[in-house]
Amino acid sequence: MSDAAILAQPLTLPAETLRNRIVKAAMTEGLADREGRATPALERLYRLWGAGGAGLLISGNVIVDKDHREKPGNVVIEAEPDAEARAALTRWAQAARADGAGFWMQISHAGRQTPALVNQAPKAPSPIAVNLPGNRFGRPVALTEAEILDLVQRFARAARVARETGFTGAQLHAAHGYLVSEFLSPRANQRTDAWGGSLENRARFLLESVKAARAQTGRDFTLSVKLNSADFQKGGFAPEESLIVADWLAQAGVDVIEISGGNYEQPRMADLDGAEKPDLSGLPASTAAREAYFLDFAVEMRKRVKVPLMVTGGFRTAAAMARAVRDDGVALVGLGRPMVVDTDAPKRLLAGAAELTRWENILRVGPGLFGPKSPIMLIKAVNGFGAMSWYYQQIRRLGAGEAPDVKLGLLKALSVEEKTQKAMLG
Repeated sequence: MSDAAILAQPLTLPAETLRNRIVKAAMTEGLADREGRATPALERLYRLWGAGGAGLLISGNVIVDKDHREKPGNVVIEAEPDAEARAALTRWAQAARADGAGFWMQISHAGRQTPALVNQAPKAPSPIAVNLPGNRFGRPVALTEAEILDLVQRFARAARVARETGFTGAQLHAAHGYLVSEFLSPRANQRTDAWGGSLENRARFLLESVKAARAQTGRDFTLSVKLNSADFQKGGFAPEESLIVADWLAQAGVDVIEISGGNYEQPRMADLDGAEKPDLSGLPASTAAREAYFLDFAVEMRKRVKVPLMVTGGFRTAAAMARAVRDDGVALVGLGRPMVVDTDAPKRLLAGAAELTRWENILRVGPGLFGPKSPIMLIKAVNGFGAMSWYYQQIRRLGAGEAPDVKLGLLKALSVEEKTQKAMLG
C-alpha cells in the first residue's frame, strides 16, 4: 500500500468517522473580536483549511476565562453564550465542516502563561512565575478550591456549547504549560491540598474536567485530550507519569489522546531550545532525532492504552507519516505550521506528494549568537516568540483573504504582532 493510500484510510471513532488520517492541528489564531466571539475571518480561515483535504480540523485555544487568554483574539466561552455569540460559533463550525472534515474545539485556560498585557496577576495552581526574561508574563496567584471547581464546570460548559453549535468534538488542552498542564507538573503545582502533591492529586483537575465534560456532552460526541509526553524540565511532568495519566484517561472514556510536549520555558513542541538544557530522561534515545518529535513516546504509550493516538510536531514527509500509521500504531498525524502557508498540504499528500516545504528553514533569523540556537537566554526568547509571530501573521493574512507573505522577517513579525495584540485590547 502506498504512503498516500495509508494516509487516506478513514478512522472510525465512537461518535464520528474521519475521512483520512491527516489532521490540521491546533494553532492559535487570534482572530476573535474584542468580546471573544468568532468572526468572519475565522470562517474564511477554516473554510480554506477545510477545503485543504484534512480529515479533521482542531481549533486554536478557546478560552474559558477572558482574563486568561493566551493571546488577545482568542475565542472565549466563559458563561452561556448569548444568541449572537452562539450564532457566530455555529457559522464557524459550518465553514470548517463545509468540505466534509470533522471539527473539534480545543478548550483551554492559559494559567500562569497568560500574557501580562492580558492579566498582570493570572490565576494558576501555585504562585510560581514563568521563568523567561522580558516580563511577558505576570506574577501568578494561587487558585482557591472554589475557583478550581468553577473552572471544571467551565471546561464542561464549553464542551457542551461546542456540541450545540455544530462542532463534532472537543479537545481539552492539557499540554504546553497552560493551566491543565500546570496542574500536572510538580514544578508548577506545589499545592498541598487535594489538587497537588501526588500524581493522583495533580491529575485530579484534568480527570474531573473530562468527567464533567462527558456528562454534559454524552457518548455520541468526540472527547479528546492533548497531553504532554513530558515537560522536558527537571522536576517537571515526567514520561512515566504521562503514561499513567494516559491510562487513567482511557479508563475515563476519552476517545483520542494527542501527544505533545514542552511549555513556554522549554518549547519542544515548536522544536526550539528553552531557557535550560532539555531533560530527556525517561524518553526513548531517538526522541530528539526523529522527524516527528513525539513519535517514539507514542509507541510506548501504544503499549499501555488502546485509545487512538495522535502525534503532531515535525512531520514533513509522507513516508514518515505513513510509517507512523502503519508501523507505530498512530491513528492520526497532525500538521500545524506547514498548513499556515500550504493550506492544501493534506490534499497534496493524499495525491502522492512526498514532502512538504520546510518553511521553518527560511525564517529570517540572525547568524551565530543572534540565531535560533543562541546561548543567550534573551535572544532565545526573542527568536522563539518571533517565530511564533511569523506564523501568527500568516494566519491573519489567510483570515483576511490574503496570500501568505513568506518574505516577512522575524523581527518585523514580532513587532507587528505585539502592536496588533495591544490594539485588540484597546
